[in-house]
Amino acid sequence: MLMILFFLIPLSFKNFYWMIQLWMIFLFMYFFFFCPLNFTSFISFNLGFDFISYFLILLSLWISFLMLMASEKVFKMNNFSNMFILMISVLLMILILTFMSLNMFLFYLFFEFSLIPTFIIILGWGYQPERIQAGMYMFFYMIIASLPMLLFMFYFYKNFYSMSFLFNFELNSLLMFFMVNMVFLVKIPMFIVHLWLPKAHVEAPVSGSMILAGVMLKLGGYGLLRFMKLFLKLGLKLNLFFINISILGGILISLLCLRQGDMKSLIAYSSVVHMGLMISGLMTFTNWGMVGSLVMMISHGLCSSGMFVLVNLNYERFMSRSILINKGMINIAPSLTFWWFMLVSSNMAFPPSLNLFSELMLISSLVSFSMVLMILLMLVSFFSAVYSLYLYSYSQHGFSYLGLYSFFNISMREYLLLFLHWLPLNMLFLKMDLFNF
Repeated sequence: MLMILFFLIPLSFKNFYWMIQLWMIFLFMYFFFFCPLNFTSFISFNLGFDFISYFLILLSLWISFLMLMASEKVFKMNNFSNMFILMISVLLMILILTFMSLNMFLFYLFFEFSLIPTFIIILGWGYQPERIQAGMYMFFYMIIASLPMLLFMFYFYKNFYSMSFLFNFELNSLLMFFMVNMVFLVKIPMFIVHLWLPKAHVEAPVSGSMILAGVMLKLGGYGLLRFMKLFLKLGLKLNLFFINISILGGILISLLCLRQGDMKSLIAYSSVVHMGLMISGLMTFTNWGMVGSLVMMISHGLCSSGMFVLVNLNYERFMSRSILINKGMINIAPSLTFWWFMLVSSNMAFPPSLNLFSELMLISSLVSFSMVLMILLMLVSFFSAVYSLYLYSYSQHGFSYLGLYSFFNISMREYLLLFLHWLPLNMLFLKMDLFNF
């Protein structure tokens, strides 16, 4: 599989745009029919995958395929499309290697390396001049937070003579806890260290936003799932602190979403709310919390990515992401309003979306952890519905913008793109028994 990805890279220089897309969907199907085993399987050369990696690799392949489908404008305008395909192919390969690594150093290497193609995508194909500042923000947040983790690895190897993920011991040092987990909390991003995310999202092109929301944030959650095993005793004392910060942050950011004028910015901030809930569930160390956080990663990846596509459809036609200008869409493109409804309702955890199942699991795990959290969780759930409805009603209803004089209709490709986001998001509930391990 990695060889196929490696040989896709030279194809990008010949502008085989659709062929690479076809290969990505082929790879997805090829990997999809592997049996997702609960223990680590297909081990070779420090690589292998288990139940958690399996779903995240599938998500990476699916989102990369959809990124190419969403970025037809780059291909049509011939805006360095070869370089663009190259960046996506390299990024996909790095992400799959990250999720497959069984060695800490390999994991760290690919984890950091994934920043470079993302940085180039934001700088090369972003929309506003502020994209340079946004890229630097992201870069420095990650670099500063990840250096302590590199030092931790040297310490770990010196003391335990191993860098394997298959460890079976615990560390009881507060310093080590922060050295390892800080980089993941920035990547997710947790409230307080989330400032790079809205900037990076708003300045990124549609494909950059899709891969950021769809897969890059999941690297942090994946790292926590893997490394928290080292800090079980310490985590029981310390995790309440992170849970409180994440849920309170979720409430504050939900309120912030209610006064956003920029639609892309609103969706970026809503990512922080969802990821805050995901961290808190994961930090409870319960089975439901762990499984719920995995399902939340998959559902958020598909839902956020789909909503960024919707905003981009409006942006390509209206040349603005402002809620004040993107009004009354139901009068202009009623069939697109249907897709807005489907994805926004999934975002507010409407059945039968995966978001609902993940939120039920996470809320159950958090309430079993502490009953007091119930009040905060009620507020998070309520406000996430409020800002989702605000986004939907303001953009779809009301008078349409009078300065709008010509309008390209929505193409079949764009409807297919939205459908391919929605279908796995709302049909995976039929296989929820997979997660019941």
